[in-house]
Amino acid sequence: MPEEPSRVTDGVSREASTGEDLEPQAEGKSVADLITERQLLEAFERLRRLETKLVEEKASRTFEQDPTAYARRAMDLCLHYDGLAAEISAIVRETLGSDSMDSATLAELAHVVRAEEEAHPALPDDGDFLTTPRHWRQHWEDAVRRSAQERVQKAGAGVTSRAAEGASDLAQLLAELKGVLRHDLNKVRLEVQPAYDTDFPVWEIYLSAFHSAVAQRLQELARDARGCEQLYVLLYWAANVYGSPDLLGAPNQALHTEPLPPLLEPALWAQLESDYISFLETKITSCFDSILELEQNHWLDAEDPEVLQGLYRASVSIDVHMLVAQHVKAAGAISAELEATTLQICARALSLFVPRFEKAFLESEAVNECYLGAYINTCVELRTSLLARFPGTIKELEKPLAAATRSFQKHLLQILQHAMQPLFKVLYTKSWLTQDTLQPVMDKVVDFAHHLKHVTLPLSQETLHEVHRVVVREYLGQVLRPHERFRGQQRVNAAHKMSQDAQAISSTFQGLGSEASWLDRAIPCVAEILGETYKDYIPRHLETLIRSYPDIRFADASSPSVTTYWQSWRCADLAAVGTGASCNVPRT
Repeated sequence: MPEEPSRVTDGVSREASTGEDLEPQAEGKSVADLITERQLLEAFERLRRLETKLVEEKASRTFEQDPTAYARRAMDLCLHYDGLAAEISAIVRETLGSDSMDSATLAELAHVVRAEEEAHPALPDDGDFLTTPRHWRQHWEDAVRRSAQERVQKAGAGVTSRAAEGASDLAQLLAELKGVLRHDLNKVRLEVQPAYDTDFPVWEIYLSAFHSAVAQRLQELARDARGCEQLYVLLYWAANVYGSPDLLGAPNQALHTEPLPPLLEPALWAQLESDYISFLETKITSCFDSILELEQNHWLDAEDPEVLQGLYRASVSIDVHMLVAQHVKAAGAISAELEATTLQICARALSLFVPRFEKAFLESEAVNECYLGAYINTCVELRTSLLARFPGTIKELEKPLAAATRSFQKHLLQILQHAMQPLFKVLYTKSWLTQDTLQPVMDKVVDFAHHLKHVTLPLSQETLHEVHRVVVREYLGQVLRPHERFRGQQRVNAAHKMSQDAQAISSTFQGLGSEASWLDRAIPCVAEILGETYKDYIPRHLETLIRSYPDIRFADASSPSVTTYWQSWRCADLAAVGTGASCNVPRT
């Protein structure tokens, strides 16, 4: 309700025993009328004359016989002074709320405040309450603070009762609060401040008042904030919107609040961040659950991954990248500390998600070359892109991602091995001597290599080398564990057939891009032993074989850490190849 001080003082003046001086004069207006009409300076000057007259009468001992008469008249004057002060408050209250503003009234208000300070500069020696300083400048500042508080509290009044329902309501409330700040502070800067005298720190007082009012409002909203989204909206508004350069609607018009206390006290800010982090951990875990569920739906629908830019792509890669980037970027908009904490939360959640995802996929019925290739690519992308973007911050992801990559590679090879296993069993048989039984194996290899073209380097190349090694190893395994024994000319024919197969294997893998050329001589070396007609020459061939192939179970024969695989075969067993006997081959 608007203050109506003039009615109060008017009523008092009419009841005062000596109120004739406050009643209408020749010009027909009482002091109360002047206050009501906001002729503030004239009202003050008349009150000041009456005060001076009353003080002089007191000094001349006029009231010795009736001391209460002075008290009654002084009280009447004080009530009118209070009415004038209340009118000052009413003017301040109306300044920001009205569409039009009376600059002359504000100028007169400032003049009256300064006049009162000059009239009552200090406490009187006799302690007379009539001439005591009335501190109207402080009264004006208090009125500004009350006005700012009312304006801020009214912002978003329509959604305040619903603010706890969701982040959108809170965002709407804060948007309205921003609108109030922009309107009111621009009005103060462009209209109100120029109307006052220069000795009035109008901008500083209004800015301080609104800053305190906004801080109080945010504290109230913080108490009711629930959930990750609402806490983020509140933190973001405090960190970015309130301090933005364009808060007042124009570039480079940020509020310079350096001398003022923080908008949110450090303890409250820390508590809000802590609550946000707690909710965020739960939310991110839930997001990873949703990503897994989404992939499981793809598996059930038998949807193969897409090929984008020549590589198998799974949606899980995009989802994880978006999840991490979105939350880290959002946290970075509030503070560097919150960004680092959010990154740690994402890394921790992802490090738990990767083995869980791996297990769920390998236990599903969707395991095939396409998906395995896509998930190998996903692991590589996550390792390279996340570590490149956030170096040194998510090293804990290295181990689970590397483990998942190896596991997917292993299962990718197992698919090929299971497909080739029955085909190898017909090698080194009598039918093999006259038929091209190796071609089905090579067809499987070529088909498999087609999938490797969609797997990222260098893992595709590593896998191809491993396939090359597996084919050579399985081929030799059939030769050294024969189901049928060859003697005489059949043994010579078998050696020739092995040389042809070795050439076919070498050509095929060379055409596919294998660089494991060190494997090319393994089968011919054994073929030479098989076809050797002079038993005394066999040890010489064995020495060459052992020296050239310490262990073909490894992808690199030059590795210094390998143990001698061929040497584990007894020379007598190797020599037995030349005689057509069975050989004891270590199982790998």
